[in-house]
Amino acid sequence: QVQLVESGGGLVQAGGSLRLSCAASGSISSFSTMGWYRQAPGKQRELVAVITSGGSTNYADSVKGRFTISRDNAKNTVYLQMNSLKPEDTAVYYCKASTFRYTGVDNYWGQGTQVTVSS
Repeated sequence: QVQLVESGGGLVQAGGSLRLSCAASGSISSFSTMGWYRQAPGKQRELVAVITSGGSTNYADSVKGRFTISRDNAKNTVYLQMNSLKPEDTAVYYCKASTFRYTGVDNYWGQGTQVTVSS
């Protein structure tokens, strides 16, 4: 069973930075994509950023130019560098790993890490 463990969340002032980490229990090279999602109170979980096994990335419009997703296959870890944070970035951030198979998709989620941005 794949386990994903997020870390790096916390409280930061607006304009500050945080780096989130998502450590996998196994090789992340086996995943088709890995991504970061977030869920604010009273809102639906939304995609923040995703990176493919080939290194292609995609970002939500709200974080483009501020957030950067990266992966270190040797450490089985995916990162989310968050700069110029805004109060609206406050949410629980979740790591997700997906494997696309012929028969369907296997998704794995971490437990989440809280990010709070004060104004």
